[in-house]
Amino acid sequence: MTGPTIPGVNATATTDMPVLYPVDPDKVAISDPIGFSRWLGSLPSWTWVVLVAIIVMWPVTAFAASHFTYTQAFAALWKWLPFLVTKGFLFNVIISLMTMLIGTVAGVVLGLAQISPVGAIRWPAKAITQTFRNSPWLVLLFIILLLLPFEVKIGSTIISIPDWMKAVFGLSLPIMANISEIVRGAVQSVPSGQWEASESLAFSRHQTLWQIILPQCFKRMIPPWMNWYAILTMATPLVSLLGVEELITLSRQAMEAQDNHPELLVPFYTFALLIFFAYCYPIARLTVRLERRFAVKL
Repeated sequence: MTGPTIPGVNATATTDMPVLYPVDPDKVAISDPIGFSRWLGSLPSWTWVVLVAIIVMWPVTAFAASHFTYTQAFAALWKWLPFLVTKGFLFNVIISLMTMLIGTVAGVVLGLAQISPVGAIRWPAKAITQTFRNSPWLVLLFIILLLLPFEVKIGSTIISIPDWMKAVFGLSLPIMANISEIVRGAVQSVPSGQWEASESLAFSRHQTLWQIILPQCFKRMIPPWMNWYAILTMATPLVSLLGVEELITLSRQAMEAQDNHPELLVPFYTFALLIFFAYCYPIARLTVRLERRFAVKL
């Protein structure tokens, strides 16, 4: 006796509907957590050479018509180069590292609060996250600058709060909110069956979260975390508007010391662009590589 005809089993399949294909990110309108690093990392390594050539060749005519020559402008940059790197850009890196440290610690706590089963914890955490995720960074910097005092007196001890520390606190707020979303998204991306299996084995929610769920999330969170660090590093020049003496502020001071010739603008700001690019480009390439390595295989 002949059994029933089952397409795809004992007969030719007539449809591909039962097949679940991997999601194609190019065809689905979803947010890319490492979109910036993917774009930056996709640039070929010779991009910066072409960029420098365009920037350098463009002002040649203007330099030739001035008493302050092209050679003198770059000679001034060369003279100030050690000062700009050690006292300027290095301070940008320090600010970015401290900001990322504070923002990551606070963001992890806030992200775990977003998945809390207690509504009194979950809803305020969501509100804080969305508020700081959608607030302009420069506005947050000015608010922190105005809210925090210049010094705090505890008994007979006076603790000063420098402008750069206020900048770190200000930049930590949007980083905290975005890290919070990374943590929430990573935890919720783990299949719900693992929560149910842990519950069937008498694991508490705390044990399930810390021993089963979060260890799986760690690899998934690294690429977007690195992406946000690259974005943060390139946002650190914003603190120059608060008077913090970082690369852009010191570049302006160096140009003023050289009598503020307009020809100095291109060499000094081109150097600032290149040193940020040289620092962030390897991070972007590594981010894309790790994203491919840790991607969930469907």
